[in-house]
Amino acid sequence: MEDILKFETINQYNAFNKQETLHPLVSIVDLSKADKREARRMSYNFYTVFLKEIKCGDLRYGCNYYDYEEGTLIFLAPGQAIGSNQPGEYYQPQGLALVFHPDLIHGTSLGRNIINYSFFSYEVNEALHLSEYERLTVLDLFKKIEFELSHAVDKHSKMLIVSTIELFLNYCIRFYDRQFITRDKVNKGVVQQFEQLLNNYFQTDKPQTIGLPSVSYCAGELHLSANYFGDLIKKETGKSAQELIQVKVIDLAKEKLFEPGKTASEVAYELGFKYTQHFSRLFKQRVGQSPNEYKMLN
Repeated sequence: MEDILKFETINQYNAFNKQETLHPLVSIVDLSKADKREARRMSYNFYTVFLKEIKCGDLRYGCNYYDYEEGTLIFLAPGQAIGSNQPGEYYQPQGLALVFHPDLIHGTSLGRNIINYSFFSYEVNEALHLSEYERLTVLDLFKKIEFELSHAVDKHSKMLIVSTIELFLNYCIRFYDRQFITRDKVNKGVVQQFEQLLNNYFQTDKPQTIGLPSVSYCAGELHLSANYFGDLIKKETGKSAQELIQVKVIDLAKEKLFEPGKTASEVAYELGFKYTQHFSRLFKQRVGQSPNEYKMLN
């Protein structure tokens, strides 16, 4: 079993980084105050956002060229692990971390909508790279959270802290949209690879042995997380990855239906459907006619 250093509480993480705990459910951690540490794989039982400089270092995402190099935001949902075990290798952590426990946002607008911030499930190499303006915006919001934490708790504290975190995450949606736009050439390459992947998939026996290609399968083949891949495809094409898979399936189905003597059931099997009725239902949803009606009318 892989050795992972696990943090269950905010207080535990604060103590590890020599940070005072001002609130049991949320903290802004200055990682430069922590001692040098051995490279370890770590996981957190709370939401974690790292604001780091771009360089090879403790988060192990390598040295790559990025169009914006004023800072990097890395998002982790509760239970995710990051880093790698490098026995005997020590480093000085740098940057800031915003950590907040799910209990902090229960019953709030952020709690109801946290699932919509899909970047919490991105891989580390899909991090958000900031411009100088964006970095200053993030630092300003972190200072507002710190200000609330440094004052006596009153009936407004939780609302102000949670609403500031929500504002920060909404800014991150904007910043990611900018990143998708500025990397348009790279993203179009992913779209082309996705199209080629689907073409290759249906030219093999994978539909019969594995079934229909899923979004997560395609993302994995392209070395992307499912959420990042889905968001990228939606931004570039205006359609979800699942929709594009279905469009491909229906286009192939239309061709196969006109092969001499081929039934709808045989087409369904060749495309990877487990049940013919599922194929017929999808075909009618997308085309407006059943497979057999389409074949007769054309």
